This record gives sequence, structure tokens and C-alpha cells, in this order.
Amino acid sequence: EHIYAILVPSLAEAAGIIARLRDKSVDELQRLLKDKESYNAFFNSLDQVKTQNNLRDELRKETLQLARENLEKEQRISELRNQCTIIRTTELAAAEDRLAELERQKDEIMKSYSPAALLDKLQSTMAKLDEESEELHQKFLEKDVDLPTFVQKYKKLRAAHHKCALL
Repeated sequence: EHIYAILVPSLAEAAGIIARLRDKSVDELQRLLKDKESYNAFFNSLDQVKTQNNLRDELRKETLQLARENLEKEQRISELRNQCTIIRTTELAAAEDRLAELERQKDEIMKSYSPAALLDKLQSTMAKLDEESEELHQKFLEKDVDLPTFVQKYKKLRAAHHKCALL
């Protein structure tokens, strides 16, 4: 609405322009029609045109000032963009490293619970129980362990060995 009021002259403004044209002689009016420079001089002397020209000049100055300010900020914006890129890259690398570590840990856990790993643990436990049984038997033969203690411990070791063997 404001722009429309600026662009379209009011009736009073139009009457003012007509009054200025009425004051001109026929020769002056013909010169305005024929001579472009005279027409432009008359046109630019109108208050509405002066106002519009002043407004245009002010807008141009403001636009130039904003452009200068934006150019001054451009380097800072570029620096901030670079910092964001560096931070993003650094955080991404850290997250990828962490993910790789967690994947490695998962793989190790999965390997330790694989059937082959569990079977290997059972076999090593059986071998250890066999070894302990032989040591206990040797102590019994050397009279380092009495019969009731030997029977109790040997029975326990062999039960554990057979339990592993059944698994």
C-alpha cells in the first residue's frame, strides 16, 4: 500500500503538475515535447520525482552499506564454516574409531562364545582336571594324602571331568 502511494500520485499532486504545465507557454510546451533534455529537466524538477530520486539514492546507499558489511563478515563466515568442517571431520573420525573398537570387541565376544571356542574351553578344562587327578593320584601313592581325602577329592575331580565330557 505504501509503495502504491509512492508510485501513484495523489489528485493534489497531479493537479500541481497540471498547474505547472498550464503556466507554460505553447512554445515551452512544444519544446518539452520535442527536446528530450528540456523534458528531462522539467520532469526532474517535479517534487514527486525529486522525492523518488532521493528515496532511490538512499536505498542505493543502504544497499551498498549492507553489501560492505556482508563482505566484511564473509571472511568470518568462511572461518566458521572451516571450523565446523574440522569439528565435524574430527568428531566423525572419533566416532568411526569408537565404532571400529566396538566392532572388534563384539567380534572377540562372538568368537569366545562360538561352538569351537566353547568346545576348546571344555577340552582344556578336561585336560586340567585330568592333570589334577594325576597329581592327586601321585600324592596318594607317595603317601602325602590319606585314603578318605584322596577318595573325596578324586571323586569330585572325576565327576567334574565326566560332566565336561558329556557337554
